[in-house]
Amino acid sequence: MGIKAHYVKSWTTTTRDSEYSDQLMNYLDEHFNSETPNARWCIDTTYISTRNRFAYLTSVMDLYSRRIIAWDLSDNLEVTNVVPLIERAKRSRGITTPLIMYSDNSRL
Repeated sequence: MGIKAHYVKSWTTTTRDSEYSDQLMNYLDEHFNSETPNARWCIDTTYISTRNRFAYLTSVMDLYSRRIIAWDLSDNLEVTNVVPLIERAKRSRGITTPLIMYSDNSRL
C-alpha cells in the first residue's frame, strides 16, 4: 500500500530578539583573551534534551581564568533567570564597576 513511517523532529523556538537587539555592540570582536580578571565575561546557554522537554543550563565564565563563576539550570529561557544569574556572579566576585559581558548573537 506504500505506507511508510515518517519521523517529524519536534522544533522549539528558543531564541527571540529583544527590543534592543539592534543597539547591541560587539566590543570583543572575537578577542577572547583578557589580561585582567573580571574585565570580560562570557555568558552562554546550553540546551539539554530531557524526556519531555528541554532544560537550559546558563553559565557565566571569566575570560581571564576561563572558569565558570556562576550557573543556573532552568526550564525556560526567560530573562528573569539570566539577570539574577549575572547579579549573583557580580556579587561572588565583588564587582561594582562595569565590565564587558559577551553573549553570542547571530545578528552581531
